[in-house]
Amino acid sequence: MAKTRAMIAGGVAAAVVVTAGIAVVAVGGLPSSHSASPAAPGAGSTPTTNSSAPAARTATQIGTAFLADYVQQTGSEKGRVIRRDQGSDTVSEGQGYGLLIAAGTGDQKTFQSIWSWTKKHLQRPDGLMAWDWKGGKVIDDQPASDADLDIARALVLGGQKFDDAAYTTAGTTLAGHIADDLTVQTPDGRVLLPGLWAKASGGTAGPWSYDPSYASPATFEQLAKATKDPRWQQLLTGSRAVTAKILQSTALPSDWAQIKADGSVVPLPNATGTAGTVMYGYDAGRVALRYSESCAAPDVALAAKIAPALAGKNPLPMELDLGGTPLNQDQSPLGYVARAAARASDGDSTGATRDLASADKLAQSTPTYYGSAWDALGALQLETNSLGDCSPLKGH
Repeated sequence: MAKTRAMIAGGVAAAVVVTAGIAVVAVGGLPSSHSASPAAPGAGSTPTTNSSAPAARTATQIGTAFLADYVQQTGSEKGRVIRRDQGSDTVSEGQGYGLLIAAGTGDQKTFQSIWSWTKKHLQRPDGLMAWDWKGGKVIDDQPASDADLDIARALVLGGQKFDDAAYTTAGTTLAGHIADDLTVQTPDGRVLLPGLWAKASGGTAGPWSYDPSYASPATFEQLAKATKDPRWQQLLTGSRAVTAKILQSTALPSDWAQIKADGSVVPLPNATGTAGTVMYGYDAGRVALRYSESCAAPDVALAAKIAPALAGKNPLPMELDLGGTPLNQDQSPLGYVARAAARASDGDSTGATRDLASADKLAQSTPTYYGSAWDALGALQLETNSLGDCSPLKGH
């Protein structure tokens, strides 16, 4: 996830951008290019290694394990999703992941505790969610749109699964705030911006900073049905058009891109395009997953286009250039889950199932908050219909 907020440092305007848990500061309102790519989001911490042989687990078992390992179960912080390997803070992204996993596993008790904590501690006066909480308080109150989108989706799903209209109302209300404050019309249609900072910097004229992995066609469709707001269908078609443009020019999507005022889309090394390495990494790995669970054939086709560039790599590095060449040998469960999504979309259910198994083995042997979350979400999205109607591996 990424976001920017304006600040004054020594009398000079600066910006703080957080991308996959890495903070970088830049003078003049633009982030600097010297953020290192970590082995996992929140680099600097050492994940715990489990030396015992990992057991094969179902999607529900993987999700249940994530909730047990990362959600505070008792006390005043009950319902807080803790990034245990990243300084034990809590981000709105994690609360969204926890809500989706609880909905997907049918755990209403945990779902309620996560939502109660989120609403109490992260919800801003404008209805959006503050991004980062630590030590009993919000330490960064700017919203991240991918997190808010996941939370809205989870609440709508929770309303359906647990027959509770209060969840549905909370989800559709949050969806309205997202559509009002975190979307913009581009030459290719309406898209989701990463944060309020991106709307402030691009305005209505552009250019606009864009994270391809924030767009979630299945979520847009679910929120369109729940809210009857036409902007969610606009987001569905606009995001598809932009992602199609990205994959016309590169084999893999980049973590970041910029949509220019003329409608052209260019890859960026970070949120605002300062110097650095353009790559497919811990953000872009989510693109195949987001598109593979869509019920629309054009979205699934976009996920399938990612498969060839990820083929033939065992082990599979998490960070690649946009042609598929490894930039290092760091691995993450997300890498394997992403390839599973791309392969499943391309009709290779055997390869996809094998990749999901590899992801879960890695998540068990070297557990991390981010990797474990996507191990669970990937299994639930791809193998079950617990989060949507069009899981590509359901029945395989």
